[in-house]
Amino acid sequence: MGNCLSFQLSCDQTFNYMCGCLFGDGNYIHMMEANLETLEENIAKLEEQRDDLLRRVLIEEDNGLQRLTQVQGWFSRVERARSQVNDLLRDRSTQTQRLCMLGYCSNKCISSYNYGKNVSKCLRDVTALIPKEVVEVVAQKIRVPKVEKKHTQATTGLDSMVEKAWNSLMNDKRRSLGIYGMGGVGKTTLLSRINNKFAEVKNEFDVVIWVVVSKDLQNEGIQNQILSRLRLDNKREQETEMEKASHLNTILSTKKFVLLLDDLWSEVDLDNIGVPTPTPTSGSKIVFTTRSREVCKYMKADDEMKVDCLSEEEAWELFRNIVGEIPLRAHQDIPKLAKKLAEKCCGLPLALCVIGKAMACKETIQEWRHAIGILNSSSHRFPGMEQKILSILKFSYDGLEDENAKLCFVYCSLFPEDYEIEKEELIEYWICEGFINGNSDKDADTNQGHDIIGSLVRAHLLMDGAFTARVKMHDMVREMALSIESNSGVHCVKSGVKLRQIPEDIKWESVRRISLMKNQIEKISRIPNSPNLSTFLLRNNKLVGISGEFFRFMQALVVLDLSNNDGLCGLPEEISSLSSLQYLNLSSTGIKLLPIGLKGLRNLIHLDLEYTHELQSIAGISKSLPKLQVLKFFYSHVCIDVTLMEELQLLEHLKILTVTIKDAAILERIQGVYRLASTVRALYLSHISAPIVILNTVALGCLQRLLIMFSEISEIRIDCSSSPGFRNLSTVEIFNLKGPKDLTWLLFAQNLKFLVVVLSSSIEEIISREKGEAISNVHPDIVAPFERLEFLKLSNLDELKSICWTPPALPRMAKFVLELCPNLPAAAVKFP
Repeated sequence: MGNCLSFQLSCDQTFNYMCGCLFGDGNYIHMMEANLETLEENIAKLEEQRDDLLRRVLIEEDNGLQRLTQVQGWFSRVERARSQVNDLLRDRSTQTQRLCMLGYCSNKCISSYNYGKNVSKCLRDVTALIPKEVVEVVAQKIRVPKVEKKHTQATTGLDSMVEKAWNSLMNDKRRSLGIYGMGGVGKTTLLSRINNKFAEVKNEFDVVIWVVVSKDLQNEGIQNQILSRLRLDNKREQETEMEKASHLNTILSTKKFVLLLDDLWSEVDLDNIGVPTPTPTSGSKIVFTTRSREVCKYMKADDEMKVDCLSEEEAWELFRNIVGEIPLRAHQDIPKLAKKLAEKCCGLPLALCVIGKAMACKETIQEWRHAIGILNSSSHRFPGMEQKILSILKFSYDGLEDENAKLCFVYCSLFPEDYEIEKEELIEYWICEGFINGNSDKDADTNQGHDIIGSLVRAHLLMDGAFTARVKMHDMVREMALSIESNSGVHCVKSGVKLRQIPEDIKWESVRRISLMKNQIEKISRIPNSPNLSTFLLRNNKLVGISGEFFRFMQALVVLDLSNNDGLCGLPEEISSLSSLQYLNLSSTGIKLLPIGLKGLRNLIHLDLEYTHELQSIAGISKSLPKLQVLKFFYSHVCIDVTLMEELQLLEHLKILTVTIKDAAILERIQGVYRLASTVRALYLSHISAPIVILNTVALGCLQRLLIMFSEISEIRIDCSSSPGFRNLSTVEIFNLKGPKDLTWLLFAQNLKFLVVVLSSSIEEIISREKGEAISNVHPDIVAPFERLEFLKLSNLDELKSICWTPPALPRMAKFVLELCPNLPAAAVKFP
């Protein structure tokens, strides 16, 4: 009885449901086709309005504005709606074929009912997204922080100077201040203190702009720094100098600004740059530092302030603090000798710091007496104050025990002033020049290079760059390095001096190294016989052609750098004349084909073809260049296929490889060949479509940089069965990656320093709590993500809600960029 009743109710429900499908809410089925047609029409209309609005947004962004969050949100909702419509239209044919009874019913009624209901809902959503009226405002001005604080060390004798400079600037009658003094006297430190003091002034100025001018910087370089500070640099890249000046003048005329110009060597025409002259009405201020008082006159400064060397008492206080008490207490005569060393520094803070740090580890009286002897014997070489300073700076150079380290140091002077040198790049130069034994184990030569760099940094002959992967030279130290070779004529350095052709005053017969970096040289023809020339740096010029005659008389050339000449589309076959060449850099050039003459370079061990977007092929390279140790075609048009992979395996001496891969199967095959995979230092995965990509931490154990772009990968897995992670991976960049909701696999890159994630709409969190804890359970050493991170950029990540379940402290963070991540709370990141 109960079973019958149950059956009866079931039949009634089915009958009622079928009636509903035909005459009630079932119009979802009857209206299905009409709704689909309307949906197609409305989504097309919506996309037209989206495209129109996007054009307006892009125009506003080109003018330096930032799109409104609600506008970006609308774009995101339109994109989601488009995806839903695509899903429905994909099933359209199947669903409409099931209709019967003049479209009032379906042979699969429940399925069609649900589909029709989804169509109706999607139609309502799409219709609701169509704007009822014109959107008037689509973007707004970007808020620029008033002051970017500078890191300053504890100083001696500068407090009164800071107060004096500040009082001068706050005087309503003064609009500009010129700070002058000799190199290394502390002008930049003083300017940094002034910069930071502006952060304490509430609502006084709109923006404080810091510009490093340096000796050879052109107007456009100054403009670019100002535009960057105003966050407009990426919008004005293609403009002429005059157009940039006009735009800057328009913007700065509406602001009460402070312009800080560090290290002027000559007069700068601010009108040509686009900086309006400060007036009592505008209230703006200009402060600059220079080594020459004449520049203060040329710049018509309202006030001038000289920065003198420290007094004897101040110099001794600074020197004693740097050396420390332990060496000074090691012998009763050391303090007396220490005072003599401090006196030799002539009160110059830079010299006091350099010598003081060099002596901080000297605890025997003999070492201190030896230091006095070196300084006494070298002073006469540099008559005059400037030369005496160079003599003192040279003390750290003379103290280098390794002669190769001295060669490596002087080599750094080939780079332009204020230039940040990539450590890995520097080491590769040194290896080819023979300063480092390039025939040793593949890691030993790199380790030796880093050891030399470390010794030079500790000797304060090199400085850390903005990031730990780079170093640079203080300009006074660079002058000292150049002076070492000036009399011999071994080096010819004319970098960044606006040359349009090879200078005529080069002593070709004796010169060994030439640097013409950062000039405007377009063509090179024949040069005189250069029997001793070993290094020729021509990077960052405007080369469009090189004559075959150019290569005929450089039989000893070892290093040739032609990189960053994007107009250079080919090389003459006479390059085969360079029989001694070991290093050839063609990165970021427009080269299309490798010349047949490359086969003549039988000693070439380093070939850089990175960022060569026009290069068609490197086929036959294993036969042409059998001695290659370093081959780079990261971010090149050339990508690895089966044939090229087989050819790379024939390079018996290969140590370093940077590659571009567009096939997941090729990536898997490479990881299966350990000898080849272990050479990969940089990996670019481009346009890869695969549900899963596996990265093996053993096979790719030497990987330092990973770039993933324009790919659709649902999951990236790490195979670390016999290795805890990627110990060398320091840089990861991800652009337009679709699929994954998180990047928890980054936990296996414990030494990550540089992370960029942009335009990857599916990512909801960088490190997932569930996955992260699972990894930590298996690998207890992997706990603190991003402990060594120095640079982090997260941009255009619509779904990003968290970086990590516990906000990372980021103790070493040097720069953090966060843009258009609307769902990421401010508390997601904390700084120490």
